Parts: sequence; C-alpha cells; structure tokens
Amino acid sequence: MMKKTGIQLIDNNDAGNVLDLKVNTVYDASGKIISGLVIGDTLEQNKALILIAHPGDFKHRPDIGVGLGDIQFSEDYLEYRHRIREHFAKDGLRVTELDLYENKPIRIIADYE
Repeated sequence: MMKKTGIQLIDNNDAGNVLDLKVNTVYDASGKIISGLVIGDTLEQNKALILIAHPGDFKHRPDIGVGLGDIQFSEDYLEYRHRIREHFAKDGLRVTELDLYENKPIRIIADYE
C-alpha cells in the first residue's frame, strides 16, 4: 500500500538528528548525484509522528495529532487511548491492539486498511 511507503526520517538506529530526512547520497561515475532521499516503509514513523504531534502541527491535516507528550500532566489514560484510536483512524490506520496504562510500556499494533 502506498500510504506505508515514503521518504524516511532518521530514527534512533541512524546517525544524525532524529526526525531529519534520511539521506543516502549515491553518485554516478562522473560524480553527479543520482539519488539521495531514502524511500521505504514509513508505517512506524507515521504512527510515531501522529502520537507526537498536536492538532494543527500538520498543515495538510490540522485535525490529526494525539499530543502524547501531554499525558504526563494527565491521569486519564482512557482519554488518550480513545484519542490514539480516533487520530490513527483519521489517517486510515486500524488499531488492532492498544496497551496504554500507567507505569507500563506503550504497545500499539496498527496497520493501514
């Protein structure tokens, strides 16, 4: 599915600043750049960006963004579970498993429909 494929961002496994564009410059024999941006599976980065973003952060979709960083000021984990399902659905992601509880690791299994 095309929604899972796109320009990749640097993550914790790469050198560089997290969330910068992932670039792997390839030159031809004469020294000209023939490719640079890394294209690949973006499912996990899309999920992470939706979780990190607040509504209004994405110019093309201002209605998407969970703002998960704000959970530290809240005790309402149920509200955030609902938000995650709602905002993932807006992007076409179907959540099949969601564990978000106090003092537990977050686990989200979702894929594009």
